[in-house]
Amino acid sequence: MTEVLRPALVMLDCDGVLFDSWEANVGFYDAILMRLGLPLLDAEGRELAHRLSSAQLLELFFAADPDTHRRANDIAREMDYAAFLPLMRPVRDLRGTLAWLRARGRTAMVTNRGSTIPDVMTHFDLADFFDTVVGVHDAERPKPAPDMLAVCLARLGVAPEQAIYVGDSPGDYAAARDAGVAFVGVGSDVDCERRIAELAELPDLLGRNGAAAL
Repeated sequence: MTEVLRPALVMLDCDGVLFDSWEANVGFYDAILMRLGLPLLDAEGRELAHRLSSAQLLELFFAADPDTHRRANDIAREMDYAAFLPLMRPVRDLRGTLAWLRARGRTAMVTNRGSTIPDVMTHFDLADFFDTVVGVHDAERPKPAPDMLAVCLARLGVAPEQAIYVGDSPGDYAAARDAGVAFVGVGSDVDCERRIAELAELPDLLGRNGAAAL
């Protein structure tokens, strides 16, 4: 495991780390399916809606039906995500935690979101908390590939061993591992060495009153 002493860069996933986005994500894809005249997401689909990028999910759903796949992509591009933003719930002490991280070093959001990123950043007034934001359109491959983390590191000129990634899924863990970056898991859905229950615990893990070795 990479060792980090007072990381120069903290990269954070969006959904499941900064926000409880379950209802928003499910609502977005259910709206697409309704316009297609198809059944709403089942339990597996709701879980995937939280983990995959839009392109990944729609390809998975409609790989055997190119015409419906094309229509679904068109609907997704046309959909106004603003209607779903009120369904995104910021995690406890989000702004306080981000402010602490920002005052301590460089910060970035690295997320499988794409065209919805500007809406999220504006609606929740997050721009001042991040040095950069990397989304699915900024790299060749989405997570679990390490590409987006590599883009973030290159943009900010930070070596992998001086950064950490905070995520909530096995795909986040795989991306960090393959990028050579230390990982902190949020919640119980990822089996990793270093885990916190919620983002508000991250300052204590990093050593609120000093540096902490990861």
